[in-house]
Amino acid sequence: MGKLSGLRHLFMTLFLHNFASFMVIPAITDVTMAALCPGRDECSLAIYISGFQQAIIGLGSFVMMPLVGNLSDKYGRKALLTVPITLTIFPLAILAYSRTRSFFYAYYILKILTAMFCEGSVHCLSLAYVADNVPEGRRASAFGILSGIGSCAFVCGTLSTRFLSTASTFQVSTAMAMLSAVYMRVFLPDSIINDNLSTPIISEGKSDDVANQNEEPGKKMQVFKTMPSMEDMLALLKSSLTFSQAAIVSFFSNLADVGLHASLLARFHFNKDQFADLMVITGVAGTISQLLLMPILAPALGEERLLSVGLFFSSAHMIFYSIAWSFWVPYAAAMFSLFYVFSQPCIRSIVSKQIGPCEQGKAQGIISGIGSFANVASPLAFSPLTALFLSERAPFYFPGFSIMCVGFASMIAFVQSLMIRAIPPISSQRVGNCNYMETA
Repeated sequence: MGKLSGLRHLFMTLFLHNFASFMVIPAITDVTMAALCPGRDECSLAIYISGFQQAIIGLGSFVMMPLVGNLSDKYGRKALLTVPITLTIFPLAILAYSRTRSFFYAYYILKILTAMFCEGSVHCLSLAYVADNVPEGRRASAFGILSGIGSCAFVCGTLSTRFLSTASTFQVSTAMAMLSAVYMRVFLPDSIINDNLSTPIISEGKSDDVANQNEEPGKKMQVFKTMPSMEDMLALLKSSLTFSQAAIVSFFSNLADVGLHASLLARFHFNKDQFADLMVITGVAGTISQLLLMPILAPALGEERLLSVGLFFSSAHMIFYSIAWSFWVPYAAAMFSLFYVFSQPCIRSIVSKQIGPCEQGKAQGIISGIGSFANVASPLAFSPLTALFLSERAPFYFPGFSIMCVGFASMIAFVQSLMIRAIPPISSQRVGNCNYMETA
């Protein structure tokens, strides 16, 4: 655990950032309904506008995540973390000031623009930071702890929402987002690859190139030349069968997760406090599982088996949601998060072991980009389906039909995960260049 303790500043930064982000999720539902459909319990416009927002953000993130990851391989994780953590502040500040319709639309537009860069990038860069500093044998546990910190922030942020007014919620969230940015800049050291963990292999010709670059400090690097092309991304995906399989699992898993979130809000008409209760149950169970169970189970079962376990329970709890026959069923189904939270850390750990030490940012960025593409596809597929089966035009009465379809998407990910076979890590054998432009 000594190496993990060295990541305490990253964990604190991530906690503060996630606390600010998660605490507004229950409140944004009420704000959206009040701005778009005041006095109504159902609002198709809110469903479509939320789906459109998620699709645009996902499309932008799909393009940006590989770029962000690749830039972090060259400039360092801290430099790239600064941008999304800072940009997160501005949309929150708008609703902290006012939540009228005009300010909501200003928030809506700015949220789309900033989230295309911010959505998922903090988590992606944090994973790469952990991979830089933790040996392969401990990464699954470290990724689990990182996710557990996020779940803990999820619980604390959601609980705080229960005791704050809507206005105070956004004001506190803005303050915490600012604190996260300041803390990160002051205390977080930049990620430096430890030679004992992985040694970058630079050919003699490359070394000469680096020396020549040092002799020409005035020469500016063109940032967009560092953006991996589609051919580069496909080559990286094809470099390992395990990596390709993990990418497929990631797509369908994210497709289901995003679809479930949107469908739940519309299906059960949760208000701010009810949705907060559901999130607290999910978060507490997930925190306990990731901080206590995963460090034990990951070395014993292996990431591949633990991934399948997590996806099986993910599918099961979605199906329970779809056939909920009483108000208490969604709360009971939320306890499945004890197990389904295993899936994302396991996917990231599997990918991390298949990629060279100097390509961690790019690899995690590609997986995040694939997840973002799923964020685009999910609203397009499930928002119209949800709106249809909650309307009077439904071909048959099954309000949870869209959630059932979400569960089938998760089942596809589960079946694919069963095909992943444990193979020796190859990341230490991969050749790469690590030219950080900034160090701690």
